[in-house]
Amino acid sequence: MKMVNLKINNMPVSVPEGTTILEAARQIGVNIPTLCFLKDINEIGACRICVVEVKGARSLVASCVYPVSEGMEVQTNSPKVMASRKTTLELILSTHKRECLSCVRSGKCELQKLCKDFGVEDESVFDGENIRYDFDDSAKHMYRDNNKCILCRRCVAACQKWQSVAVIGTNDRGFRTHIGCAFDADLGDVACVSCGQCIVVCPTGAIAEKDNTKEVWAALSDPSKHVLVQTAPSIRVTLGEAFGMPVGTNVKGKMAAALRRLGFDGVFDTDIAADLTIVEEANEFLDRVKEGGVLPMITSCSPGWVKYCEHYYPDFVENLSTCKSPQQMFGALAKTWYAKKMGLDPKDIFVVSIMPCTAKKFEVGRDDQDAAGCADVDVALTTRELARMIDRAGIDFVNLPDEDFDAPLGTSTGAAAIFGATGGVMEAALRTAREWITGENAENVDFVEVRGTEGIKEATYQVGPYSLNVAVASGLANAKKLLDSVRSGEKTYHFIEIMGCPGGCVNGGGQPVQPASVRNWIDLKGLRAAALYEEDRDLPLRKSNENPVLKEIYATFFKKPGSHIAHQILHTSYRKRDRYFNKEIK
Repeated sequence: MKMVNLKINNMPVSVPEGTTILEAARQIGVNIPTLCFLKDINEIGACRICVVEVKGARSLVASCVYPVSEGMEVQTNSPKVMASRKTTLELILSTHKRECLSCVRSGKCELQKLCKDFGVEDESVFDGENIRYDFDDSAKHMYRDNNKCILCRRCVAACQKWQSVAVIGTNDRGFRTHIGCAFDADLGDVACVSCGQCIVVCPTGAIAEKDNTKEVWAALSDPSKHVLVQTAPSIRVTLGEAFGMPVGTNVKGKMAAALRRLGFDGVFDTDIAADLTIVEEANEFLDRVKEGGVLPMITSCSPGWVKYCEHYYPDFVENLSTCKSPQQMFGALAKTWYAKKMGLDPKDIFVVSIMPCTAKKFEVGRDDQDAAGCADVDVALTTRELARMIDRAGIDFVNLPDEDFDAPLGTSTGAAAIFGATGGVMEAALRTAREWITGENAENVDFVEVRGTEGIKEATYQVGPYSLNVAVASGLANAKKLLDSVRSGEKTYHFIEIMGCPGGCVNGGGQPVQPASVRNWIDLKGLRAAALYEEDRDLPLRKSNENPVLKEIYATFFKKPGSHIAHQILHTSYRKRDRYFNKEIK
């Protein structure tokens, strides 16, 4: 590999040919500010915040796209550079809706931080055309306020390149350029899959999840409501980031303690429902294999993926597992088995879920998600919303003691913990399916071939008399590649796991927002997933079918996996949807 020698701020540095100035500067500990840059998917040099001075160049250059050359001399913080960045920020701010005190991103807004760093005043020094846009809250999971948009195009890149959904793009030209759907349709009217990846990459408060915390506060203060909370597997390794803790810190104990101090009547773990999902899903898979059912069977835990399938691959709807997601299974279990056990009317139980995923807000309102005659789950909150509740309640999260989840719905296995990482659902299902097929209690339960953050993974396992071809995909662009290969006959699988977000739930659209300065250079997916696999290794039970609470529930209520009552409560149905509009098709 050819190396290139240059100087940055008078410091010598040697980097591979093709490296950009932005990347080279990091080698000497200099972080050049950016707004539009997202590594690998949005390297467009549009915002001009990353400009630097190159000796001999006639103008400042965008460091995120400008390659190094032999003998180059670069200044990243010269007076000319600093003045240019400040002017650019003032121009951006001149059309920006400035309501920082009430903005959901206040304190975590990349534009706000840069304006502070460069001494930009709140009052704009530029006056000009300032177009105002309607507030779009038509979608169930998020809102869009183009008056706060800075046209960085990160959201467009995430929607197109990570997710292959592409329901947003740049409309009009010049001063009238704005981000929107085709023909400026409302987001709720198009085939958006509610994944929220646009939200986590937005540097400002232009797009955010709809806040449902008011409904939760109201339920907590209502003496007629028995309010339960469940937390998804991945939340324990991401919530700490909202309070300044290192990426990948497992805060399960502090999270349970915080939820108890918020006043919930039951602090439970979605992991038990993840175990329940595996027991039902493994049973369904084996039934399809033995009875000649539709294969490959595809997981249905990710509502963003399910909606993507309904819109863009309706011919695969019959391949979806009929199992509800763990979120919905927990709610169904809470309002049937738990309600009966506690002598409660299901209509008096208010179930709140803490999820890594904005698509969960859409999922709670889906048809066929009401096992007890009322919604399985009443409100789905993101990790970010829970963090805001904890802050508002004045809870000192970092210094809380570790506490356990409540019984009986707080018991789970290592198989449930890894649900939050891509490949985790597949591995959990294989652990149980192998034991049921072979009748052997295997000492090694690890299926390492389906682990890792790669977009697509494949493996073949000999399980008893069956040679099972399996595949795992995360991120809907990768799901598209995988399904196209199946549709064309190029690939043949028996079982497929798909998660809507790249890397799985640990990188969900409802997770704590990290600035591009972190997202571009730190492996968020890998660090968060590693913490889940560590928990799996440390738990005494690592197969879902070993969960003692589930054994009791099946013995006294469901009778057996896949029973008639289990299907009534734990399984669901899907809809074929239009490819362009948010509506069902026949």
